[in-house]
Amino acid sequence: MNPSSVHLVDHPLVQHKLTLMRRQEASTNSFRRLLNEISMLMAYEVTRDMPMQDIEVQTPLETMQAKVIDGKKLVLVSILRAGTGILDGMLSVVPGARVGHIGLYRDPKTLTAVEYYFKMPGGMEERDCIVVDPMLATGNSAVAAVERLKELNPKSIKFVCLLTCPEGVKTFSEAHPDVPIYTAAVDRELNDHGYILPGLGDAGDRIFGTK
Repeated sequence: MNPSSVHLVDHPLVQHKLTLMRRQEASTNSFRRLLNEISMLMAYEVTRDMPMQDIEVQTPLETMQAKVIDGKKLVLVSILRAGTGILDGMLSVVPGARVGHIGLYRDPKTLTAVEYYFKMPGGMEERDCIVVDPMLATGNSAVAAVERLKELNPKSIKFVCLLTCPEGVKTFSEAHPDVPIYTAAVDRELNDHGYILPGLGDAGDRIFGTK
């Protein structure tokens, strides 16, 4: 594992909500709501270094120069389908961001990523990208998604997940050492089926109530 590439978001509110999500008895509604809340909190950390510019505003008392971010230069890239759970929360914090989608599924036998959909905003070479997916497990889907995204030459790429593990971090960091990982937890290991342990199960199934 390359610890320098991993930014652990260990704020007490994030960790508290993550613990509630891990519980087997957490309902679909509860899981979805908690993920939305965690995503909003993580957005603050992930966008900490976003560039700003000064604009002129009129307060009730006088005119001043004040700082704003250009949300339209930011692209939130959701890895379907589970990435939608993080996307919604982040959009509530940065509503001006554009949205891209990468459709990938994990082959159940080989655990490799297979692409079935790719749609991005125009002018990607001028945009900063935040790729979102709740789980960085084997790392294969994340590696494939970022590899595909790099074909469009965005200004920068960050990867945001709720959970990861040493195996996932190693695979991703070796393929994309230039892309930082933001996560709420680095769990113990992967099992033989590519699930994170102790983890929280299949994030997509728990978000959408499927099996």
